Amino acid sequence: MYLPNVCMVISYTCNNFVFIQKKPLSAVIKEVCDGWNLPGPENYALQYADGVQTYITESNRLDIKNGCILRLTKAPVSLQPDLFRGIQSSDSGVRCESLKELASVSTDVTFAQEFISRDGHLLLVKIVEESNELVLSNVIMTHTLVGFMELMDHGIVSWENLSSVFIKKIASFVNAKPTDASIQQVSLDILESMVLSSHSLFLQVKQEITMERLIAHLQVTNQQIQTKAMALLMALLQTAGEADRQVMMNIIHSSGSVQDEMAHYLYVLQSVTLNHLEPRMRTPLDCCSQEQRDILHGLRQAAFETESEGGLTNERRRSLCAKEFKKLGFSNNSNPGQDLVRTPPGLLALDTMFYFATRYPDAYNRFVLENSSREDKHGCPFARSSIQLTLILCEILRIGEPPSETGSDYHPIFFSQDRLLEELFCVCIQLLNKTWKEMRATQEDFDKVMQVVREQITRTLSSKPTSLELFKNKVNALNYSEILKLRQTERLHQEETLASPVLELKERLKPELLELIRQQRLNRLCQGTMFRKISSRRRQDKLWYCRLSPNHKMLHYGDVEEDTDNPPIETLQEKSELQLDECEVLDLAFSITYDVEEYSLNFIAPSRTDFCLWTDGLSVLLGRDMSSESMRSELEILLSMEIKLRLLDLENVPIPESAPVVPKPPSNYNFCYDFSQAEQ
Repeated sequence: MYLPNVCMVISYTCNNFVFIQKKPLSAVIKEVCDGWNLPGPENYALQYADGVQTYITESNRLDIKNGCILRLTKAPVSLQPDLFRGIQSSDSGVRCESLKELASVSTDVTFAQEFISRDGHLLLVKIVEESNELVLSNVIMTHTLVGFMELMDHGIVSWENLSSVFIKKIASFVNAKPTDASIQQVSLDILESMVLSSHSLFLQVKQEITMERLIAHLQVTNQQIQTKAMALLMALLQTAGEADRQVMMNIIHSSGSVQDEMAHYLYVLQSVTLNHLEPRMRTPLDCCSQEQRDILHGLRQAAFETESEGGLTNERRRSLCAKEFKKLGFSNNSNPGQDLVRTPPGLLALDTMFYFATRYPDAYNRFVLENSSREDKHGCPFARSSIQLTLILCEILRIGEPPSETGSDYHPIFFSQDRLLEELFCVCIQLLNKTWKEMRATQEDFDKVMQVVREQITRTLSSKPTSLELFKNKVNALNYSEILKLRQTERLHQEETLASPVLELKERLKPELLELIRQQRLNRLCQGTMFRKISSRRRQDKLWYCRLSPNHKMLHYGDVEEDTDNPPIETLQEKSELQLDECEVLDLAFSITYDVEEYSLNFIAPSRTDFCLWTDGLSVLLGRDMSSESMRSELEILLSMEIKLRLLDLENVPIPESAPVVPKPPSNYNFCYDFSQAEQ
């Protein structure tokens, strides 16, 4: 519990001083100095003794917690002269210690403001630029670069004010052969900040650091170098415009001699980056964390326009929250945090849900409201689906698995997307809802839906999409019906129905079965079909019958009454010889034209089946191939039945893809056994 006017106690050996927030900071410092008989209180400042040793100022004094321990130290203003003298000293030992102290105190914004106001950062830039002329130890250069980086991190001065000489010098540390890892590490850090600060600096850095050289840093054993190189590579890809990014992607997808090695580096880069998510994936939700509870309630409030909770009783408020968490898809309505205790995916599931709700609020509201308005068993539960989907993505992307020494399977989409997991989640959670509706799923089908969604994601990523938009288009095109077709094809492969010997057998059987279908079509034409006539007023009020003669030479046709059933061929008055020239087809209508006179027979089939039968039969009479979908379906059925009958004796016997090699005949046959001698 905080005291009303006391924030903290300063503890020095045997003296304790109470920090009174109402007093000016200068008065507090004077009181401490007087207690220790120290002259010149204006030369002193208060600083945290533990953790990040930040100076206490009037702007941050209210952040002091009760019980924190502060210490009295030299004020930034009084510290500057000593540091300036030490940095410029000719004594390397003094210089090294001064730069080391500078790197330490530069983390404080108060000191940084004072130091930069005196152009101290330019002094560090000069040291780096003149390092060719000066013989500097690696330790001195490391402290110089660390101090510079800490000063620039406060955003007090712009990165764009740096000279090209300085940029080239920093790049040379990265391009150099590995000598001192500390220098390369902080140099990579500085270049990353340059790239992210402006496009002009991005162009300069890109010119100095080649993509191949940067990716080569990923093969070193130093994990810090790997991480920093990865960060710079990602910054280059993210900052690049469309044209530059395309050039980099062309390098990534280069088919040159370094393709395999490059693929391995990219795979390592991808693995190291994604594994940064592992701590969140392994951490369960803490029900005592106010921040995490606020995120959960933020998801609920973003989905439902609830009445003001201020005037509600505690019981009514809990009931309302439980009802809305149930609609949101949590299993434990009264304590939804319990759904996120399982690891993995742990807090990562909360992160992905919150990202979706804040990044795409319209899609989030549409998902939740659409499913909460359905019956409980038919609604797709957002929370439960999100938790399982996050786990699936973690498994597909192999988050938490250390990179393999020989691995090269990377996702090109990773290099075009900043927050890959979250953006993939946003696409896939909407895909899940779409697939749920296509499958007409209920709560009992939850696992089946998730299996289909996993398959949709895996198949799409295996096609190596290079952008999120391309992934989105491909994964949405791979709907449930397409998945079923692919599964059927793969099942046939597994059953060896599509094995090379079986396909060869199919080709041998096909002519015989096609002839069977041709005979069936001609027999069907000989039976005849009743058609409707169309008058000049487009009225279908008259009927006529047409049939093929048994010798397949004539078409017999004539008008009939509606109740006539299969009239004899003798009753059909009209007939025409089959000297056909063309059979024109349009939807269910088709016409026969003759080459000897300007005459045609016009048909409108009563059904799709009759249309296929007649057009196939006429194609046979014309000496053409049958092309209807009915013929293709029947041929497939007949082939399947015939193949299964012929392979009955080979059940559970694996069929090889190719015939076994026939060995060469032996040089002699003396190994033959003579039974006649054995009988004697």
